[in-house]
Parts: sequence; C-alpha cells; structure tokens
Amino acid sequence: MDGLAEKFLAAPGSAPSGSGLSMSRRQRTLAHAIGCMGVGLHSGHEVSLTLHPAAAGSGIVFRRSDLGASEARVGTVEHVMAALSAAGVTNAVVEVNGPEIPVLDGSAAPFLFLLDCAGLVDQLETASVIEVLRPVRVEEGAGFAELLPSNDPGLRMEVSIDFTASVIGRQSLWLDLTNETFRHELAGSRTFAMAAEIDALRKAGLARGGSLDNAVVVDGDRVLNPAGLQTPDEFVRHKMLDAVGDLYLAGAAIHGKYRAHRPGHGLNNRLLRALFADRANYVIGFGGLSQAA
Repeated sequence: MDGLAEKFLAAPGSAPSGSGLSMSRRQRTLAHAIGCMGVGLHSGHEVSLTLHPAAAGSGIVFRRSDLGASEARVGTVEHVMAALSAAGVTNAVVEVNGPEIPVLDGSAAPFLFLLDCAGLVDQLETASVIEVLRPVRVEEGAGFAELLPSNDPGLRMEVSIDFTASVIGRQSLWLDLTNETFRHELAGSRTFAMAAEIDALRKAGLARGGSLDNAVVVDGDRVLNPAGLQTPDEFVRHKMLDAVGDLYLAGAAIHGKYRAHRPGHGLNNRLLRALFADRANYVIGFGGLSQAA
C-alpha cells in the first residue's frame, strides 16, 4: 500500500539568481472552510479534517488540532496535496486531529469535491512558480525520477511502472498537468496494495485502516475488489496522482518535465531535495519574470 509522503519544506520566496519566464497567475485560497470525517489509512482511527482559507503568502500549512502549537508530523498528505495543486490553491490551512489525513476512498476525488463545495477565490498577490533550469535525476534500484527543463509552461508528466502481479504488469502514462486533466484523468484513481503484503504491513503498524472501500487489492492476476478497476491502467494513474501531491510539497507549482519509472514517495522526496541542493537547478518566477536573489 502507498506509504507516507515524507515531509519536505521549501520557501518559495528564497529564489536563486537566474532568468526565465513563467505563467502569471494569482494566489488562491478557499472561499469558506469545509471539513469531513474519515479513517486514517495506517492508524485505522477516525480522523476529522478541515480545510480553512488562509492569507496570501501563507502557503499550505498543516495544523494538528489535537496537539495545539506543538510541531508534529502529519502523514499521508499526498492526495489532499494533489487536489490542492490541481485546483491552484496556494494558501490554505489543513487542520487534522490526528497523525494522518483521512484516506476517504483512497483517491484525490473527495478532496476535489470538498474544494468545489467550499469555492475558491483568487487573491491579489501573484503566485510563484519553480522553473526547472537543469536536469535533476535520482535513482533507486531499477527506478528513477527526474525533472527536466521545458520551454512550455506548466508541468508535463511521464510515469511508467512495472509489477510482477500480472493484472498490473507494465503500464505507462503521460499528460500535461492541468486542473481538467487531473480531474478527469487522475483524481479518481485509488491507492493499491498487494494482498501478500497486507499482513506484513499490519504487523508493522501500518494499513490498519485499509479496506476494499479505500484501496485496490491485487492478488496475482486478480483484483479482489468486487467492482473491479475504474480503468485498466488505474495503477499508473494513481502513481502519477501521488507524484502530483509529492511535488507540491516543494512549496509552489513546478514548471518543467517530470519523468519517472517505478516512482514512490521516497524517490520523489529525494528528487525535490536534489533539485533544491543546487541553486543553479531552478529559479522561482513571479508574474512572468524570474526573481533574482
């Protein structure tokens, strides 16, 4: 089953020197607060989630209401982050009363629904974007993830996977990430797990909230969910969904190309760290012009 997205913090205002162009768009937040209840994928406990509007320049902030002002880790953030990214939300407070975001149906679609219900408002300030200037690549075994420069605005994504389970096998997908492509091509794709791995995960204290209601479970050539798959390539679509959320932990939208084979949260986290390790790799643009440090 998909693991925890590792914590990654970046400061969109700390731009390196350089030059480049970016699309101009406004910062955005929610029109109204909205919440839901659900089960934590790994803890199995009931979790309350509330998405709040936030002032311009705030970024996406996670708050543990059960811990007051204490700093703490919040897990399984990738699906809500993916929805916020696709909706163009740059400022929000994500309040949760436990150690992880509720899994809901295992996809990002419920979070998009919450954002649709709350409504979105553009703010006066211009949103920043992270423009990739040089290729950056990380590898792990047979897998890799890389970010490449692009002359086109936005983020183009290419993902491939390769599983021994025959019902998954080799799958690949590419798309230009927009609100519409995310909504129609990725948002509803659910997290998945191998049946043979579930006992080990639970013995390790993970996946206690996982079920056929919030995950696709695969056993060799069979999908155990009675309703089957939404699409034959739901698996690679979900991996791309996860990558959208993982990359938004950079603190701003990324402009460039993302390519990956057999990606995961750890690999995507390492990719962001490699990107920001050298100030020549990227530039942060505002309103169509890059900002010099």
